[in-house]
Amino acid sequence: MELAYAKEDAQFRDEVRGFLDEKLTPELRRRGKLMTSVYADHETTMEWHRTLFEKGWVAPAWPVEHGGCDWSVVQHYIFASEFAAAGAPPLSPMGVGMCGPVLIGYGTQEQKDFYLPRILNGEDFWCQGYSEPGSGSDLASLQMSAVEDGDEYLCNGQKIWTTHGQYANRIFCLVRTSKEDIPQRGITFLLMDMDTPGIEVKPLIMLTGEHVQNEIFFTNARAPKRNVVGKVGDGWTVAKYLLQFERGGHAYAPGLHTRLERIRMIAGEELSGTGDRLIDDTAFAEKLAQAWSEITALEFTEHRIMSKLSHGEAPGAESSMLKTRGTELSQRLTEIALEAVAYYAVPFQPHATCPGGPVPGHEAPEGRQAHVGPDYALPVAPKYLNDRAGSIYAGSNEIQRNIMSKAVLGL
Repeated sequence: MELAYAKEDAQFRDEVRGFLDEKLTPELRRRGKLMTSVYADHETTMEWHRTLFEKGWVAPAWPVEHGGCDWSVVQHYIFASEFAAAGAPPLSPMGVGMCGPVLIGYGTQEQKDFYLPRILNGEDFWCQGYSEPGSGSDLASLQMSAVEDGDEYLCNGQKIWTTHGQYANRIFCLVRTSKEDIPQRGITFLLMDMDTPGIEVKPLIMLTGEHVQNEIFFTNARAPKRNVVGKVGDGWTVAKYLLQFERGGHAYAPGLHTRLERIRMIAGEELSGTGDRLIDDTAFAEKLAQAWSEITALEFTEHRIMSKLSHGEAPGAESSMLKTRGTELSQRLTEIALEAVAYYAVPFQPHATCPGGPVPGHEAPEGRQAHVGPDYALPVAPKYLNDRAGSIYAGSNEIQRNIMSKAVLGL
């Protein structure tokens, strides 16, 4: 078995590394490594988005004719691995990873021509209007209404857990255009402008003190009928298609491997005043080895999904497997990281002033002391708290297992 990269792949890896060395500034690296959420702050995201757009690497998994890259599966994985290892901040997935693929698959030519270039260049920043109070994992029970009024829909209702809704200028929504015999019917996929009169955004502050999520209220908000994606009343089909990209449209393993190596580095340091190292503890070393083997196994699923994406195909039921294993392994790493940093994680300050100056969104509030301890300990406790949501968002992992049991096992 030949495990070395082919010559052209090694050259591509060197190209990616060269790009990162040149364009990924020390400040961007610092912000990426100090992330406590699955998202970077908005300023960092857009700065890095513009840099990747100039290179033509914003949406490598899109079909080439729409701005994607003609890469092999190996090159896609090299790209993800090198970015994770370098600590590059991730892009917001709502436009590039979700809305874009849906428009490519279901949008009209007019919608593709207008929206896709704006997603690529960052002119449009999207948020997702799916969940509602009482309609999360049971998404088909959603109640936000869209009633025909001439060439428009009059929309009333509420969405919740809307990531980065405070920054978005557009939102893709699931709305109820009719009431049928089963709840999945009568749902429509609708695009809306966030500056539409009648749309109000209210913040939801997280346990870590961060403002990532929002509630959005719609009161007689209007949207043109031309903004329907797919067929009226068939939004459930479009939504399921999008969820495959949300759950399986990116690689978990490269980032997980990078985080695991960071924990290994921490565990290799001498414990204060003892001369011992945590890495030498057999039980702890076994936890690292078990995590490594499970992350490596996850890579094979990601290779299959990347192969589909690079050929313009949806990930299918494998996306549920990827989302389930990826989020649960991520949670496992946060637990191991807490053990590794020990008491340095206890007096965490989620908005602390970091070495070298404050990271946007992480400034210490007036009257509160910044984090004291090693740099690497700063995001550990906030990341642990934030990651508790990983097995819930994008469809709870219990729901994912139901999907796999039906789609794969036929149960």
